[in-house]
Amino acid sequence: MRLGIVACDILKKEIEFLTKDDPDFTYREYIEFALHENPPEMKRVIIEKVNSLKGQVDAIFLGYAICNSLENVTSEFEVPAVMLPGADCIDALLGPEEYKKEKKICPGTWFCSPGWALEGTNGLIKELHLDSMVDEGYDPSFFLDIIFDSYERTLFIDDGIGDADKYEAEARKFSDEIGLRTDCRTCNLDRIKETIEKTRELGRQVTGEA
Repeated sequence: MRLGIVACDILKKEIEFLTKDDPDFTYREYIEFALHENPPEMKRVIIEKVNSLKGQVDAIFLGYAICNSLENVTSEFEVPAVMLPGADCIDALLGPEEYKKEKKICPGTWFCSPGWALEGTNGLIKELHLDSMVDEGYDPSFFLDIIFDSYERTLFIDDGIGDADKYEAEARKFSDEIGLRTDCRTCNLDRIKETIEKTRELGRQVTGEA
């Protein structure tokens, strides 16, 4: 059985943590997170990448949730695939009830997984092209201030992949640069694990393995 991974690089650390020693995963590709800024293009790239693997793998673990443009995207694949549950990667990590609870606690929350913590403000500037008007006298911080005007906190999510102190420090650095407070909580990787197992089951069905 040959399984593939096509995923957002924001979740690379979590997915690699769960699959790095698994010989069934013969193909891995992590796509730049900045594509989220252009959902139709992100969808096109993902479909093209997955379909290019036809005949190379038996099933794909798609490391994306709906993310604004990917609902039912697996129906457009030429390779059997399973995608993460939820609206986005934070939903996939926390689960819908905990996600909703944290939003209720503080509607102005910036959710920060380890991947987002490492990207920091530089990642946002890159994703949103906030440096495109520097020549006109607009520093990226000008746009960051506008974007985060209604935010109150950064919520760092420790998902147990290790180096929590390092990722939390990066989350706090982000908060300090934006002017937010930092709260912290933990989560598990159950929803990612379940999706990996569903991918494995799908691969078995395709190959006829017991």
